[in-house]
Amino acid sequence: MINLSRRALLGTAAAAAAMPLLTTAQAAAPFRNEMPPAWYRFKLGGYELTILSDGSLPLGETGPAFPASPAAEVRELLTSNFLAPTTATLEQNALVLNTGRQLILFDTGMGESMGADSKMFGPTTGKLLANMKAAGIDPAQIDVVALTHAHCDHCWALVDANGNKNFPNAQVAISEVDLKFWTDDSNKRGPAFMTPFIEGAKKNLSAYRDRMIMVQDGKEVVPGVTAFATPGHTLGHMVYFIADGNNIVVNSGDLAHHQILLLRKPLWEFSFDTDPKLSAQSRLRMLTRLAADKHPVISYHFPWPGLGHVRKEGDGFGWYPESMNVTAL
Repeated sequence: MINLSRRALLGTAAAAAAMPLLTTAQAAAPFRNEMPPAWYRFKLGGYELTILSDGSLPLGETGPAFPASPAAEVRELLTSNFLAPTTATLEQNALVLNTGRQLILFDTGMGESMGADSKMFGPTTGKLLANMKAAGIDPAQIDVVALTHAHCDHCWALVDANGNKNFPNAQVAISEVDLKFWTDDSNKRGPAFMTPFIEGAKKNLSAYRDRMIMVQDGKEVVPGVTAFATPGHTLGHMVYFIADGNNIVVNSGDLAHHQILLLRKPLWEFSFDTDPKLSAQSRLRMLTRLAADKHPVISYHFPWPGLGHVRKEGDGFGWYPESMNVTAL
């Protein structure tokens, strides 16, 4: 037992009284309200791949995006996977491939080329160039920009707000079908977004009109990169198989926009598809192939960084994200 005398206690109290008072309320650290640069790098055989975020893309209410899908089933699929029941947010995962001979960028993100229209999905997009810089990649070093298709969130950062090339030394690879469709004013019909989509594609693609590569189904775009047609989301939508020997990863673009809704229900229609029924058939066909081949897949709109595997599950598919291994290099 510790036995303190009255004199000792009084002495302690006097010493405490002589000490300066400490401030009990310390200034709190300010909220930063910002995210760190988002890029992820990994190896594929002798290649180096870097996934760059263009930021999140709020899709908004799921009802207009999936107009033919039962609302109750949409809600159940989302809530059972711990997601908001009536809204969806997509990511934007662009890819830079370094083959040792060339630098190939797959899709550019939203950019700022179309002013206010560039923010039609909110202020969280348009981060690709900043993240590219953070990852140590100079846009002037890009040799080829390979587009999966010509929608705003995939090609509107080819140029800046003044129409200047963001990738001044690059060729642009795109399917001839998409090039013609998205630069044709006669297609400004139907949904309201068609007019800005076409105006944006015209502005961005025309800057590279003398530096185009026409992508063809089943053909190499550059050594190591082969395109496969998956029409429907746009009529010229392409998926790219990237191979170094037996090492393969598939850049699936907008084959499926949502890792739950359009994998569990691959035949559901999506309102931003040019031909929803054709898109559903292309999605089912390619997802079946990806599940059978077991190749890793990079999906443009799946949760960051969009790298994972597709597995057949019942009438649909499951998405299994790859572990992000920071020591892989």
